[in-house]
Amino acid sequence: MPRFEKQGLKFAAVSYDSEEILKFFSDRHKIGYPMLADPESKIIRAYGVFNAEATGMQKGFARPGYFFIDSNGIITEKFFEAKYRERLTGNSLLAKLFPELGEEVVDTVEAPHLQLALEQSDRTGVPGTHLTLVADVRLPPDVHVYAPGTQGYKPIQLELDAMPQMEFKPAVYPPSKILYLPAIKEKVPVFEGTFRISQDVKVSSAAAFWGSLGEEGKTFTIAGKLEYQACDKTICYLPASVPVKWQIQVLPLDRTRAPVKIRHK
Repeated sequence: MPRFEKQGLKFAAVSYDSEEILKFFSDRHKIGYPMLADPESKIIRAYGVFNAEATGMQKGFARPGYFFIDSNGIITEKFFEAKYRERLTGNSLLAKLFPELGEEVVDTVEAPHLQLALEQSDRTGVPGTHLTLVADVRLPPDVHVYAPGTQGYKPIQLELDAMPQMEFKPAVYPPSKILYLPAIKEKVPVFEGTFRISQDVKVSSAAAFWGSLGEEGKTFTIAGKLEYQACDKTICYLPASVPVKWQIQVLPLDRTRAPVKIRHK
């Protein structure tokens, strides 16, 4: 289902054959924004998101994704996945477009020489969901940590423990700054002040995983560690390793069909 954002207005185009099916879907999911029926798939073809490979119940559907439309009606961003069972959540999309709005603080962690807040775009998901995990780091004045790629020092690194139910994308670090160290006449890439490390996670969409969730779903803990070495103007402290964790409740896919009398004919 492609979703569209424009000047705070959100709506979705759906290739259902009847308004009754659309209303049944929106009522069940408590969708409050406008939905646009597209029974002949004209709109999704015009936007180039018609899924020609879909068969069966999905025939005539769009590839799920998002367009972000500015106040002039120009598409400035689009987010789509190759597989129709994998999709960003609305919150994970906000996390990419407006990081300060897209995450929720779920924990604060005691760490040497810095403040660490853990955030995530979503607390719940379904198989195929893409969500974003964030480590928000705040350093005291005159304290820095080394950026990835630094030689001779311990760079900051977010490492998550592998788990079969989740696929972890590479962690994303902000741009670093170059710091000149006059005592040793070296220039090194560092982070200072406040910065964020984010990592996208995809919940497994494997059929075997679906069947293991039961009716109520399951809660999974994503664990790992943040490693770094903090320094100030006179001291480089010993490297530190701080445990981190997030939780996500994975719910089963909603496979409820519309009543027989309003289904596709």
